[in-house]
Amino acid sequence: MSSVRVALFGCGQWGKNVARTLAEAGALAVVVDAFPAQAEALAKTLGVPFETDPAKVLADPTIQACAVTTPAETHFAVAKQAIRAGKDVFVEKPITTLIEDAIALKELAADQKRILMVGHLLQYHPYFVELLKRVRAGDLGKLLYIYSNRANLGRVRHTENALWSLAPHDVSMVLALANELPSSITANGAKALQPTIDDAVMTTLSFPSGVQGHIFSSWINPFKEQKLAVSGEKGMLVLDDTAPWEKKLTLHHHRIEYPNGKPEAKAGEAEYIVLPQAAPLREEVDHFLSCVQTRQQPRTDGAEALRVLRVLRACDESLASGKRIELKE
Repeated sequence: MSSVRVALFGCGQWGKNVARTLAEAGALAVVVDAFPAQAEALAKTLGVPFETDPAKVLADPTIQACAVTTPAETHFAVAKQAIRAGKDVFVEKPITTLIEDAIALKELAADQKRILMVGHLLQYHPYFVELLKRVRAGDLGKLLYIYSNRANLGRVRHTENALWSLAPHDVSMVLALANELPSSITANGAKALQPTIDDAVMTTLSFPSGVQGHIFSSWINPFKEQKLAVSGEKGMLVLDDTAPWEKKLTLHHHRIEYPNGKPEAKAGEAEYIVLPQAAPLREEVDHFLSCVQTRQQPRTDGAEALRVLRVLRACDESLASGKRIELKE
């Protein structure tokens, strides 16, 4: 059981999941929401008090950290208040909606020597952690191509497009795998159901190393797909998060050879990589609590979140203009 006491701000759909996970870790101290009935119902379920006045909670010296799961447009204001009150902060993705706000939050956390961690959940998925480790160890050889599909016949949003709703996790994973920012970005969308909101978005990321990445996001797909594929010259890894646990990560022993100087694909056997089962959200929460106690920098800190936000904003610009956007360091 954790000795860290965390206040949860925001009792919405995802906030309830974070609250339950914090409670399981023994870290949830109080839930905070502007809607008393919502806060009280969750608090009663989890056996903790509730509060509607954020200032009262932030003034409590026994609260060491805050988890912010309020709507994205409020992340900056809530997280800023918490950091200024001397609290470490976990904030759901995206870190903020504006780049300048993300920079300000990152700098404020550094100035106040506070932990700032952003909820890019799939960075804590055991199979993605294993996949990333193998890529960085060079097991696949030179990287060639990455794609990440996140699609379903799912809940249609009316204020944010499929890119902002579904792709932040994929952007985070692709940037970690490429280990660099893309030099250019192109995004194309389909406003199939609503005249101003893209219900499906295809994003192309071109990296300075030559690696190409594609991210597809849609809530009007006929079937559910959550698949990340990484291709290298010595092998290929596929993370299929819709598959049973023991079949989620597959290493394909395919390779690229160059007889007579021309590339040829050589097919190889497929091998399942099986890891002990663990819930990504619990892994994420445990990482945050550990960072609060040890003062180590989170895996998905403010700098990582800012890189993701820069890519998302460049995608927006490409969607609006229909042009390729050059992204400078």
